[in-house]
Amino acid sequence: MSKSLYETLGVSENATPEEIKKAYRRLARKYHPDINKSPEAQEKFKEINAAYEILSDPEKKAKYDQFGDQMFGGQNFSDFARSQGPDIDLEEILNAVFGGGFGSGGFSRSRGGFSGGFGSGFGTGGFGGTGGFGHSYRRTPNLDKKIAITVPFIVSVLGGKHHITLDNGESFDVKIPAGIKTGKTLRVRGKGESYNGQRGDLLIVVTVAPSPEYERRGDDLYKTINIPLKTALFGGKIEVETPEKKVTLKVPKNIKNGQKFRLKEKGFPKENGFGRGDLYLVANIKLPNVDELDDSLKECLQKLPE
Repeated sequence: MSKSLYETLGVSENATPEEIKKAYRRLARKYHPDINKSPEAQEKFKEINAAYEILSDPEKKAKYDQFGDQMFGGQNFSDFARSQGPDIDLEEILNAVFGGGFGSGGFSRSRGGFSGGFGSGFGTGGFGGTGGFGHSYRRTPNLDKKIAITVPFIVSVLGGKHHITLDNGESFDVKIPAGIKTGKTLRVRGKGESYNGQRGDLLIVVTVAPSPEYERRGDDLYKTINIPLKTALFGGKIEVETPEKKVTLKVPKNIKNGQKFRLKEKGFPKENGFGRGDLYLVANIKLPNVDELDDSLKECLQKLPE
């Protein structure tokens, strides 16, 4: 029985959890889009993450070890992943395959990808579709429920919790991971629609609210800070709020308006936890109101060269 998920991570079928984890980390670093700029790297990175999600989960791994690549319609995993197209969320497809367990539905190829789950064995409830193992299947309705939420910008940077209240009155907190971006979908198991004793998942589509303080450019954050004219001319120290805490910024003398100060790895969390971007503090030199200056200072300023 072919089991190409192990080939994706470059390990044997008898690999220990630690060996699987070590192989995943090595490949994730090699193919991470921030490091590897080749056109194939992004798709390979997705395949590696999906393979690790399955093989690192004891329940999913047990299912895969039992049925192998038959869970992907007989294709090896790489062909299965790439056949879904670039705009398909591979994680959601795999959740549909593995998340629902071996229910009464079939597993058939359709235009939108793969639907249903395994039947009880490979009898009449087995694989559907041409060349499959069975001839018919009972379709279970899609029990997943989709909702949309908006989280504060600072939560997208630091992570946090968001309170959810469903139409049925059920309420609970959802963990928002640090580094989440607009368009990301979070899955909460067993909080979807109910049918015949089964319950689907809740799919939460996240929008990150804009921030009046910060601008995100990739994984870097930018913040404009006011610097008094005296400090800009002669140097000094100012207190600056960052997403995590207040810091003291040492300002050299003779800085210019728009000058940037870089705080390394204080920006937006990078994908899959591989470090963080930088925080850039952009100087806005605060000029005093000339009408509030005393006459002697005005006179001195007026003598400055053009």
